[in-house]
Amino acid sequence: MVERLSETQRGALAELLPHWRMAEGRDALVRSFRFADFSAAWGFMCRVALLAEKQDHHPEWSNVWNRVEILLSTHDAGGLSRRDVALAQAIDAIAP
Repeated sequence: MVERLSETQRGALAELLPHWRMAEGRDALVRSFRFADFSAAWGFMCRVALLAEKQDHHPEWSNVWNRVEILLSTHDAGGLSRRDVALAQAIDAIAP
């Protein structure tokens, strides 16, 4: 069973993941990205998909032309878990 983040762990999120925010109405992290065009956005999504598959943790996301929005939450935990933090950090490492 995957455990939800503790209040102490949640308190560190702003410093640990400064580009992410809490999703409105959900226990989830969200980040928006903007690219030069659709091809750049799609290429980024492909790289994120490979990270997600490797971690066996898949985001909710949407893409409209040059914009990508990624939402991370762990269904098995009923909210945020260390798996979300790890994937967010991996995404940040490849983000432009």
